[in-house]
Amino acid sequence: MAVKENEATKGKARPISNIEYVGMSLIALTLIILFVKPEIIGGSFDAMLKKAVGPVVDVYLTGTLGTAIILSVMTGRILERLGFTDALIRIFTPLAKIMKITPLIIVPAIYNILGDINASGRITGPALKKAGATKDEQKIAVATMFQSQQSFSTFMLGLVAFASKGIWAFPIVIIGILLPVVIVPFILSKTLYRNVQYKDISEMPSFTPSTPLFTTLMNGAREGAELMFLLLIPAVVVVFAIIGLLEYMGIWAPIESAMSAFLNALSIDPATGMQSILIAPTLAMNTLVETIGTMPTRFAIGSFILAASGLPLQVPFAQIPAVWSQSSDLTGGEAMQAAIVGLAIRVFSAFALAWILTPMV
Repeated sequence: MAVKENEATKGKARPISNIEYVGMSLIALTLIILFVKPEIIGGSFDAMLKKAVGPVVDVYLTGTLGTAIILSVMTGRILERLGFTDALIRIFTPLAKIMKITPLIIVPAIYNILGDINASGRITGPALKKAGATKDEQKIAVATMFQSQQSFSTFMLGLVAFASKGIWAFPIVIIGILLPVVIVPFILSKTLYRNVQYKDISEMPSFTPSTPLFTTLMNGAREGAELMFLLLIPAVVVVFAIIGLLEYMGIWAPIESAMSAFLNALSIDPATGMQSILIAPTLAMNTLVETIGTMPTRFAIGSFILAASGLPLQVPFAQIPAVWSQSSDLTGGEAMQAAIVGLAIRVFSAFALAWILTPMV
């Protein structure tokens, strides 16, 4: 049969696909550039390289940020091993009964404080399904998860920055991170996602690992190194390379100006705000450590609260849909919609809380 099919198709040319037309256009464009101004090709690559190599080498590899990430992830895993995550969940769970919501919807946000946003979905998504949480409750869980940072290093570096300027961090942490974990589910359950009901979870899953303490230390350090080398550094290279190319083309300046004006209007430091949005909140908080003395307290608070979220942008638009569509009842589109809702709330709260908290600290 295969022989007959091959004979039938023999001599017939395969039709050209759309992507091949794109490829041929690129070949033609490349040849034109090589003929007219060949230095553009080398200059573009050189601009991307120079823009990316500085942050990667000076900040992550030979600077303090790489070590800070490894130490902070290790610290978070130690706290998790000592029952810190489960204790937080036990404290917050009774409030879910008052709000008449499945208690597990706040687990991703709490777990996210010491874990990471991918693990939150992989671990708590199936638990929500098992508990019979409705789709609306699962969407609330995703949106609420965006009210806390996805890396413990972001939290720790933010505290270091506040300490260096003598800013009292207690009200910022309580009102800026912990309180939204309670308020946001309540607001969403009364507005966008109203199909909710309280369910008594008789078997609350435990999020405290049983690994030995020394193994926890080593695994935490290794996880921090993996986070830096496999996620943060590649993200930095991609984003800074694109920025370098756009600078070389002369179109990055107006984009940067528009973003800076928007962040300024929200009482968020433009430099750290753009790093949170485009690259990594961890890098933003490392920058805040170095620059907090040059900005108003209100801008420092707004930057910290924005960083304590599900940013950068690839998280709501790529990671969340991929993880939650596999581990929960939500489709990729539904998970993305809930993530965008949570991110919008976080951006607004960064603006509002920057004004509210400044007189307190």
